[in-house]
Amino acid sequence: MDLNDSTSLAELMSRYVSTETGFGVPKDGWRICLAHEFKEKRKPFQARDVSLSNMIEHVSLGVRYLRWWYRKTQVEKKAPFIDMFRALPLRQIYGAPLGGIGGGSITRGWRGDFCRWQLNPGMYHYKTVIANQFTVCLRRGGQTVYQQVLSMDRPPTLQGWNWGYCGEYAFYHALYPRAWTVYHLPGQNVTLTCRQVSPVIPHDYKDSSLPVAVFVWDIENKNDYALDVSIMFTMVNGSGHKDDKSGGHWNEPFHLEKDGESVSGVLLHHQTPVNPYTLCIAAREKSGQEISHQMAFSPKGTCSALWSDLMTDGRLDSPKDSSPPTQKGEEVAAALAVSCSVPANNHNSVEFSLAWDMPKITFGSRERIYVRRYTRYYGTKGDAAPSLSHYALTHYSKWEESIDEWQRPILQDGSLPAWYKSALFNELYFVVDGGTVWVELPEDADISGGLRPEDGGLPAQPDVVKEYGRFAYLEGQEYRMYNTYDVHFYASFALIMLWPKLALSVQYDIAGSVVQHDPTERLNLMNGRYSPVKTRGVVPHDIGDPDDEPWVRANAYMIHDTADWKDLNLKFVLQVYRDYYLTQDEQYLKDMWPICQTVMEVELKFDKDGDGLIENSGYADQTYDGWKVTGPSAYCGGLWLASVCMMCKMARVLKCESVYQRYRDILERGRAAFDKLLWNGKYYNYDSSGQSLSNSVMSDQCAGQWFLRASGLGEDDYQAFPKEKICSALKSVFDLNVMSFAGGQMGAVNGMRPEGVPDHSSVQSDEVWVGVVYGLAATMIHEGMIEEGMHTAEGCYRAVWERMGMAFQTPEAYCEKGIYRSLAYMRPLSIWAIQLALNNRPNHNKTTDKDMGQDI
Repeated sequence: MDLNDSTSLAELMSRYVSTETGFGVPKDGWRICLAHEFKEKRKPFQARDVSLSNMIEHVSLGVRYLRWWYRKTQVEKKAPFIDMFRALPLRQIYGAPLGGIGGGSITRGWRGDFCRWQLNPGMYHYKTVIANQFTVCLRRGGQTVYQQVLSMDRPPTLQGWNWGYCGEYAFYHALYPRAWTVYHLPGQNVTLTCRQVSPVIPHDYKDSSLPVAVFVWDIENKNDYALDVSIMFTMVNGSGHKDDKSGGHWNEPFHLEKDGESVSGVLLHHQTPVNPYTLCIAAREKSGQEISHQMAFSPKGTCSALWSDLMTDGRLDSPKDSSPPTQKGEEVAAALAVSCSVPANNHNSVEFSLAWDMPKITFGSRERIYVRRYTRYYGTKGDAAPSLSHYALTHYSKWEESIDEWQRPILQDGSLPAWYKSALFNELYFVVDGGTVWVELPEDADISGGLRPEDGGLPAQPDVVKEYGRFAYLEGQEYRMYNTYDVHFYASFALIMLWPKLALSVQYDIAGSVVQHDPTERLNLMNGRYSPVKTRGVVPHDIGDPDDEPWVRANAYMIHDTADWKDLNLKFVLQVYRDYYLTQDEQYLKDMWPICQTVMEVELKFDKDGDGLIENSGYADQTYDGWKVTGPSAYCGGLWLASVCMMCKMARVLKCESVYQRYRDILERGRAAFDKLLWNGKYYNYDSSGQSLSNSVMSDQCAGQWFLRASGLGEDDYQAFPKEKICSALKSVFDLNVMSFAGGQMGAVNGMRPEGVPDHSSVQSDEVWVGVVYGLAATMIHEGMIEEGMHTAEGCYRAVWERMGMAFQTPEAYCEKGIYRSLAYMRPLSIWAIQLALNNRPNHNKTTDKDMGQDI
């Protein structure tokens, strides 16, 4: 089943020269030597990569986009929600992000750099802050014998420090939400293991919201003599952004004792006029250890004084007073050191934390103030950093127990390959690092869109939203739209299985927006026509841009007229029943039922000939919006039939017999029409136009069946597609889109011609979409094609994580050679659909309902 696990691991670890394996590092996960260099260097897809034929076809779109881009960037001085001219370059450096869900995130790269920042909600800043480092000092007999920054860098600043650690003696290992870095100190017979722990815990809605992470340093002394060891943590007051020099920032020491436990550290107050915050570096006081600090130092120049201070006695001066506020143009940093003794041939450990407290946030338009979820427990005054640090340092062991309990059944399942265990957990990084926000619902909020339950609408404040707050994540770090619904359709499996209350909260937000209407006329870049921003009865593409005002102004996406999309309404219906099936939340189903009927009535208008099947024209589905379609199609048609099937099931559950009979009749007619128009004897044609490319093999043609199976349907009264045809279609996809593409080693290409060459008719047809591939793999597994499904998914993991160097930034898409598109994308969270399919295997020993995703 593996595409050679040992060979791939050997490549990533080929430059590791030590035999040290670290302290408590698990077997499973993503592992890489710090000296590794990726051979494959890809470039982002940009406007110049559009083929000549597509360029000619879309020349008007290009002109309109250019005009809009110029006005946005040069006149309004704002970042476009999608920037086709300034795509992010590939930096093969990222590791597991720090912190819980929705409180902002800081990414620490696999070489130890603090290099990706999302403290302002949804807005990313890619800057390696070179002064943010860990340093080790070894002392023997009162003399320092070794002092080293644990970084391979040799920067032009801070030259008074000892840089250039040899990366061949270290490796990084990630099994999210934890990561380990093992440093063997050459010639010292000492090994350090830094374990990074973030509170990302399924079915936990308190600790999982906390903006804090812990670094546990395990020190192994393999000498025949004792050593005194100090670890120093340095941190700049800021994120490498220009506002670090805006002035007014200051640092102060703190000490907090509570419940018999004490922590000490430094608070770094970042006093920006918009979204001010406090960073906090802290350490846990333990017997036989000493915590010392340097309140303020300049991260410019040589910084020799700090280095000498540590080298003198393994401790820092620890001034008691706060630092003065910085002047404009000035930066300030702080340092914290923990010293301990490590006996001969023995072990000791020290514990640090990093917290950030930005309790109140505003988005780009600054119209409203929101409070983050964690403020329910720590208040909104901006003074929570000491308490967050204390809680993290005294509770992280409980977090790890919960993480172990969650991950252990999967990690110990011998039937699952090692690559899958790494992919399943590490792809979850996006739940935290997807520009994610998790905020409390204001007391005066009304999410219903103004339509009350007695009129077929929602409560103003549904219980699940009131209790668990509002949640949003970006389509991608480069595609800056919150809760992009056609992509969430795939990614939602991670939420509904692990944090189901957040998944339901998103659904309530979307349902409330269905009944809303925004008549503001806006230019659609694709066709050049003006249309309302939001049409009543239609699911929005997204809930807004973080650089504007999410939840207030939806549909930041302005390429097409969003009233035209047919798949968004269908995806709403499919998720409603799937979520009910996995949670058994009856109130949720009752609340969503009238909204489902509303959106299906809109869809029925597209059944123009009464055959029970909706028709498409132009770019008529949101997911594949660059791929033309005419008439009923495999993708939208399949989603439609699955939605009709689920309407039948929901009607039966809710005892609405007349609705059941109506949709039962539509299902019977629609199934016959779907087979007649699209089945070609081996698979479902892309569309029913009869044009030259209508018989292309679409990898995602069975998406409707996927959701039926994931919802316990697809057979007997609730069968939309004959099983033998689904299996035949999936076999065609495997033979053509998978095995006939890139030697079967890169997943499934979106479109393949029956003769075995990729469909190049659009920008999207010859791409591999990682999240779609994971969904396809889940569909195969549901249908008993386990080996084919795992092989299909494995190709994406190997390509992204092991060859392209895109760990913790899985893209939306890549081509066979050279190009990728949209780094750090939401859709690959669909890998959790594979786990659901594996859980549903016949004779599979499920442990508890909670493992299925039920919140009980």
